[in-house]
Amino acid sequence: MLVHALIREDGTVSADELYTVAETLGMSDQQVRLCVKRLVAENRFTHEGRGRKALLHATEDTTRALAPNADFLQYAFDQDAGLAPWDGVWHLAAFAVPEAARTARDALRDTLVHLGGAPLQGGLYVCANAWEPYVEDAAHRLGAHGGLTLLTTTDLRRGGTQEPAELVRRLWPLQEIADRYHRLGRIARPRLDRLTGPDGLSPSALLTIAVELAAELTRAMEPDPLLPPQLLPQPWPGTEARGLVARCWAALQERDHVEARPVLFRLYADITRERQTGPPAEDARSG
Repeated sequence: MLVHALIREDGTVSADELYTVAETLGMSDQQVRLCVKRLVAENRFTHEGRGRKALLHATEDTTRALAPNADFLQYAFDQDAGLAPWDGVWHLAAFAVPEAARTARDALRDTLVHLGGAPLQGGLYVCANAWEPYVEDAAHRLGAHGGLTLLTTTDLRRGGTQEPAELVRRLWPLQEIADRYHRLGRIARPRLDRLTGPDGLSPSALLTIAVELAAELTRAMEPDPLLPPQLLPQPWPGTEARGLVARCWAALQERDHVEARPVLFRLYADITRERQTGPPAEDARSG
C-alpha cells in the first residue's frame, strides 16, 4: 500500500520519498528494500538506479489495477450521496471449474468475494450490485469464462428468508465491516485536525498523512461489499468515515503544492471533490 500510494502521475515512485515516508511510519529501510525486491520479482514494478536516488516504474498491470479501486470509491460516495439507489435486483454468479484447474477456481472464488459477493451454496455467489463486467473480466483472465454463468433476479430466497435487509444480515458480516469503518474514523479525525490546524506541515508529513489515510481507507473498503444503504443499519459508519476522509483529502489538496504528486492525490481528490460539491443537476437526476 505504501508503494502504491506514492505512484506519481508519470508512473514512477521516488525511492527517496519512499524511504522518508516509511521512516515516519516506523518502517525500517530493510522492510522497504524487501518490499521493493518482492514487487520487482512479481513484475509489478521495474527498478532503476540505486539507493535513495533510485526510481521505481509501475508496470501497466499495476497502473491499471488502480482504476477499479477508484471506480469502487466513486460508487461508495455516490451511495452516500443517495445517487445510487438499489433497484431491487440481485446479481448472481455460478461457476463450475474442474479440479484440474483448482488454482483458477480458487482465484475466481476469491475475486467474487472481493467484488462484494457472498456464497449462497457451493459455486454460487450473490451480489447486490451490477458486478458483471468485473466478474467476466476476471474469468477471462483466469481462463474460466466457459464455466461461468451469470443471472439476475428480484426474487431471492434462502430457506425461509426473503426480506432483502434480513438476507443482507444473514449473508454478510455487517459488524466486522462496521468495525473497520469505526477504525477509519478514529484514524481520520486527528489527521483532519492537523490538516486544518494552524501548524505548517512539510511535504513528507503531507505524504505520510496521505499514505495513512489511503491505507486505512483500503483496509476498510477492500472487504466492503458496498451494500445498498437501504439494506444497511442506519446510521451506517461507512458514510461518516468516508465523509471524514473526503474532508481530509480536500485539506490535503489545499496544502499540497508538489508538481509531481502521487496519482492517488488526483484520483482521490477528484472523487472527494465531487462528494463535497455534488454532481451537476442533470447528473443528479439521471443518477
